[in-house]
Amino acid sequence: MGRFDHLREIRRLDPERDFLRIYRITATLEFPWDFARALELALYRTYAVPSIGRLLAQTAELTERSQKRYDDTALLLDAVVEHGFASEDGRTAIRRINQMHGRYDISNDDLRYVLCTFVVMPKRWLDTYGWRRLSPHELRATAAYYRTLGAHLGIKDLPRTFEEFASLLDAYEAEHFGWDPGGRAVADATLDLMASWYPAPFAPPARAAARALLDDPLLRAFRYARPSPATRAAVRGALRLRGRAVRLLPPRRTPHYARQNPEIKGYRDGYDVAELGTFGPGGCPVPHGRAGRTGPG
Repeated sequence: MGRFDHLREIRRLDPERDFLRIYRITATLEFPWDFARALELALYRTYAVPSIGRLLAQTAELTERSQKRYDDTALLLDAVVEHGFASEDGRTAIRRINQMHGRYDISNDDLRYVLCTFVVMPKRWLDTYGWRRLSPHELRATAAYYRTLGAHLGIKDLPRTFEEFASLLDAYEAEHFGWDPGGRAVADATLDLMASWYPAPFAPPARAAARALLDDPLLRAFRYARPSPATRAAVRGALRLRGRAVRLLPPRRTPHYARQNPEIKGYRDGYDVAELGTFGPGGCPVPHGRAGRTGPG
């Protein structure tokens, strides 16, 4: 296989009809590591919207059970990518997300903004750090994929194009980003979680590197000190060098899903999609059918 054979296949597909196939190639064959990092930063941005950050702090899921919340979020979203919207696992994952959201009074605007971050942030990450940029076909397929996911999640007034998703995200952040102690608590807990993935001596540099990737609006919202220019240059330069190195590698032949990421710590012996996430009083899964057992990788 040539380095650009996956892209050639993508260009032969219809981004409105074959959006799942295209998104799966992009996310699991072309850029699995980059998508993981970009979607981590996408979720991080949502904490800077006070209504979102405050609610996440109140649930205590991200402050007291950070690793489980990280794992469950990644695995539920990944189940749809891997198995599709019509599959048993995909339907179960969407049902679990809807059940969890349904327990809280979350505005449509906030839900739509979160969806926008999933669409926009991978493209912006890859523009800066990727071994190539996303093609117009991939951008159209990404918009179609998340438009479909948003509809399954009951989100109204969804953008149709990538450009509409990006404009909505930028406008929402300009209007809503701001300080909230709950948002800061969730941001701190997430930084601690990311640092915990490394041996103790490397935890402080990992935390500093993560902060160096936050833009100024995020830093202001969380009241974080601005990283030094040298730290930012080192971290961002290293990521650009990584992108250039990856460009020289042969293409990935087998898909890499989020469940295979080393950051997923809580399900070494496999998991059941129906049992992921949080549940109401009593802590028991709602009996809507059982997804198949999924291995750890």
